Amino acid sequence: MTGVDGVLFDIDDTLVDTREAFRVALAAVLDRYAPGADVDAALALWRADPNGHYRAYTRGERTFREQRMTRANELHAAVGGPVLDDPAFDAWDELFDAAFADGWAVHDDVEEVLEQLLTAGVRVGTLTNARSAYQTTKLQRAGLGDRLEVLVGVDTLGFGKPDARVFLEACRRLGTAPARTVYVGDELDIDAAAARAAGLHGVWLDRPGPRRVPVDAHEVEAAGVTVIRSLSEFPAALSLP
Repeated sequence: MTGVDGVLFDIDDTLVDTREAFRVALAAVLDRYAPGADVDAALALWRADPNGHYRAYTRGERTFREQRMTRANELHAAVGGPVLDDPAFDAWDELFDAAFADGWAVHDDVEEVLEQLLTAGVRVGTLTNARSAYQTTKLQRAGLGDRLEVLVGVDTLGFGKPDARVFLEACRRLGTAPARTVYVGDELDIDAAAARAAGLHGVWLDRPGPRRVPVDAHEVEAAGVTVIRSLSEFPAALSLP
């Protein structure tokens, strides 16, 4: 990748260690609603979202509350927790959100990479499948509020990745041409592959540990994207000093 003017980052599990934050949140709700339940199993189920409720939300098909309440009840069905009606879910969601926010922390490999990009004069922003205001707060609490701007969220156009239009809108706001912009994210299909399909350079950040969605070698080859295991490998891919 040469001649790059801009870099757009995904936020969750790319810049912020959201997997660990989800563990903190789920441990809190399980302690109250299903004591003794396996937190690791609950985390795997929550992140996998096997029925695609969050992705339906990013397509504009469901509200945020609808998808989360449905997922909370599916989780409870799996771990032996009670059914959550509207009032009960409000209390569950308040507990989940407070613990989730307490768990927000930036990945160790982020700060140095951002410094290298900004020093090199590369424009840097974010494109996320969550609400813009929520993600802005997350970045601030994780210590990145003065380094990055949430350029495009799922609420910007009413839908999110992998729709090509959100990538193009993010480039427009960043002020860079898609062909000279890189998108970096932790999901192969809706991040790196979708960015490439939209005319950007796609980079899949395949961090060590269990993946949210299983990926095989054939999928990676077909996607035709750059793969890195840590953000510390990213500057070399851009030929930055």
